[in-house]
Amino acid sequence: MASIDWSGALASGSTEIDTQHKELFQRINDLLNAQERGGMSREEVSRIVSYLSDYVVFHFGAEEKLMDTYSYSSASGHKAQHAQFIKVFQRLKDRMLHQGISADLQQETKELVVDWLLNHIKFSDRALGSALKLKHAG
Repeated sequence: MASIDWSGALASGSTEIDTQHKELFQRINDLLNAQERGGMSREEVSRIVSYLSDYVVFHFGAEEKLMDTYSYSSASGHKAQHAQFIKVFQRLKDRMLHQGISADLQQETKELVVDWLLNHIKFSDRALGSALKLKHAG
């Protein structure tokens, strides 16, 4: 079964960001598990992807507020990554709601959501966390 697992290697150094990442991982796992089970009703698909969509917007907003508060030098590029992900996820969500879950959509979810998120955390969010630590220390 596919899943996305939290590890210390993904820690950004910000308790707030890391707690939200763990929640994102749990919700993504809910989606992956539901896809794996198959036979989901449109209501179940809608509930899971709508919550995940809303939570992603909330989480990105929280990160962006920290970027603005601490004048993060890489904020514009980081925010652009967030905006692009929201667009891609919205298209994926629309397809799930209209077409149901298929093997193709399961693979796209893994590539577009899981792989993107892991890479984003490893590189962009960890850099943000390091910069926030420096701002707090300075």
